[in-house]
Amino acid sequence: MSFLKYLTCLSLGGCLFLSSGKAFAGSHIAYDPLLVGPAKPDKAKLVKGQKGMVVTAQHLASDVGAQILRDGGNAVDAAVAVGYAMSVVYPAAASLGGGGFATIYLPSSGGNRQNPKAFFVDYRERAPLKSTEKMFLDSAGNPSETDSKTGWKSVATPGVVAGLEEMRQKWGTFSREKLMAPAIKLAREGFVLEQGDIDLFETSLVAFRRNEAAKGVFLDKMGAPLKVGDRLIQTQLAETLERIAEKGREGFYKGKVADSIVEDSQKSGGVLSKKDFEQYRVREFSPLHCRYRGNDIYTAPLPSAGGVALCEIFGILDHYDLGKSGLHSEKSLQLQIEAMRQAYWDRRSLGDGVAPEVIQHFLNPIYLKNIADHLPQEAPKDLSAFKQASSEKQETTHYSVIDSKGMAVSITVTLDGWFGGGVLGGNTGVWMNDEMDDFSLKAGAPNMFGIPGAKANAIAPGKTPLSSMAPTIAVNPNHKAILITGSRGGARIPTIALSVLTGVFDYKMDIASAVSLPRFHEQWAPDVVEMEPKAISKSIQKKLEKKGYSFAERHPWGGAASIFVSPSSLERHEKGSKNVRKVFGAADARSLGGSAVAE
Repeated sequence: MSFLKYLTCLSLGGCLFLSSGKAFAGSHIAYDPLLVGPAKPDKAKLVKGQKGMVVTAQHLASDVGAQILRDGGNAVDAAVAVGYAMSVVYPAAASLGGGGFATIYLPSSGGNRQNPKAFFVDYRERAPLKSTEKMFLDSAGNPSETDSKTGWKSVATPGVVAGLEEMRQKWGTFSREKLMAPAIKLAREGFVLEQGDIDLFETSLVAFRRNEAAKGVFLDKMGAPLKVGDRLIQTQLAETLERIAEKGREGFYKGKVADSIVEDSQKSGGVLSKKDFEQYRVREFSPLHCRYRGNDIYTAPLPSAGGVALCEIFGILDHYDLGKSGLHSEKSLQLQIEAMRQAYWDRRSLGDGVAPEVIQHFLNPIYLKNIADHLPQEAPKDLSAFKQASSEKQETTHYSVIDSKGMAVSITVTLDGWFGGGVLGGNTGVWMNDEMDDFSLKAGAPNMFGIPGAKANAIAPGKTPLSSMAPTIAVNPNHKAILITGSRGGARIPTIALSVLTGVFDYKMDIASAVSLPRFHEQWAPDVVEMEPKAISKSIQKKLEKKGYSFAERHPWGGAASIFVSPSSLERHEKGSKNVRKVFGAADARSLGGSAVAE
């Protein structure tokens, strides 16, 4: 995939300089998703606390979660309240019309490492029952450039409400009404927009202008874009949230809300049906488990390839001492780059429903040691094969929560593109996803970023598209959650998590420094090392180029929301010392408007 710098003038939104990707005709996403956020982000702010912590990409949602903790709620209560609040204050990626993954770790896991109380909740979108493998191919068998990315045909069955309700019922302690009250108030009374909000709105002005329901909400009375200082009021969304607060998941998946969404879909070329909503079910799995630097890592299993990639990289790198090699030294960079290339090469075999034996093979210690023992010291390893890789976009969001008792929650949610398929669901105020584009439309055919798809990720009714989302929790040998992280970033999510965890565990950084560490990424297809400014020194870059590696500098990417609990403070706390538990949070400054808030 080549990234070309060009100028795109939007007839309804001015001109934007783009540095990567290819705009598709008629889409509301004629921009580079990496360009959302500052080109030179500040270092993340380190927030300290002694009890709980909430970190999100929107400070109003962080405030909501922290208040739930102060009121006596646990981490799941706070996470559910945050989820509903984010649907209001971060609709670009966290709308009720999307889906997500959650990794949850309970503090009562005791001393049995083989059976910890760790859970993974899959509430991603599912392909509608009327979906077909060739639904986005034209008469010549070629993928449509637009249908899977914009409009109702791109919409899969949403899972956010079902997922939040499932978690609240299983692990929460507060009523649905209490947890949803802040979100309803934010929707009905509105909130004042800041620059981070406006940056996201500017990605989708075309969608706002072509959607009658959106015009009166996301544009001013003259049809102009909202600006910093304006108040966003979402009355229809407030009514939808009130219906859910009253009736639970049935308030969304049955009755007025579902009927309105399905009617809008069917009259506009979509394939959603009432049966899709009625039959939607959350799936609960054991999280993927691996180890790194003596810590247990719990992350996303299939249908996410993100956790598999992260654990495979850890399994390779655990055979080397990165700290001794030095931060972003020639040796440590080459080791990490080669581990990334191997993990993304293996990813081509993954998809929803793939046999567990495939994952067991990729994470087998013998397999990983063999790879580690044969990482190249000179030229890049030859991974010649047909290159099939991720087709997903960058536009997700993540939030992390821990409470005073050590319950930890790591959640990543998405609509796929910013504001999903650019359609509001009937009169519900809910932005709908374009998750069908995360499937492989045709084996080998490139998506909007020039990345080809894999057969294992083909469309099928009820199937979940492959993802790179990797909500992750690290647990120390004393079975305490000490690091919670995740990020937006599409296929880059696993390497963002890698950067944060190696920053803390290998280079002994505080969590804010680890989150702020300049990033690099290699995913085999395209076979180029992408890097943020100042991630790799010019001298080391030249040495690696002589070995055969290619490099390309990119706009800063991702939006990690991370928490670290000092293990030594936990030990002193358990021995009876007072006020020694130390919790640190950091919201990635690459995404404007986020915050870490202590209980």
